[in-house]
Amino acid sequence: MDIYADPITVNCRKVFAGLKMMGVDYDQHHIDYFTAQQKTPEYTAINPNQSLPAMKDGDLVLWESNAILQYAADKNGKDEFYPHDAATRSDINRWMFWESAQWFPSTYVYLVENCVKPVLGAEPDPAILDGERERFDRLAGILNDRLAGRQYIMGDSITIADIAVAAPMHLHGWQQLPLGDYPNIVAWMQRIEALPFWKATHVAEGFKFEPKS
Repeated sequence: MDIYADPITVNCRKVFAGLKMMGVDYDQHHIDYFTAQQKTPEYTAINPNQSLPAMKDGDLVLWESNAILQYAADKNGKDEFYPHDAATRSDINRWMFWESAQWFPSTYVYLVENCVKPVLGAEPDPAILDGERERFDRLAGILNDRLAGRQYIMGDSITIADIAVAAPMHLHGWQQLPLGDYPNIVAWMQRIEALPFWKATHVAEGFKFEPKS
């Protein structure tokens, strides 16, 4: 399995953390996000969306980080992280779809304004952040309610749904995500941050890949 990615980005870290959690071997091919290597003809031939990450496994080429995690779990028999029973799998899928369609776009606003812009020498736009707050609070409330009385999204055991939903807030301190009213999310994120595979894919402020032991 070949992964084409830059480990500093949200969706690439998602894939690397998920693969490490499941103990799935892979070969990493670095595609530098900030120098736009994802837009080269060579990479575009792999992923015409020019987005990261992408995966090749034999003749199969996949883009979309959640699809890669789902495939890796099925291909390698990692049922504990992506169970096959219809109800559980559908629930996991629901949260992964929610992450890509709802949660990631909202948290990404904070990432761009408070992280990407300063790195590129620009200032955050308070109006954009203020305009996003209502949507963020609505979505964070949904996730916070789900985590009430639960260790992880599906209950006592971690699944690929947790990796998917945690990834967009992997720089939550630097992003300045307004999490003060969402103690269940904070506690859940602290549990994930203590896990070895999350430490092994740690990204620090300034978009520095700095794995922790």
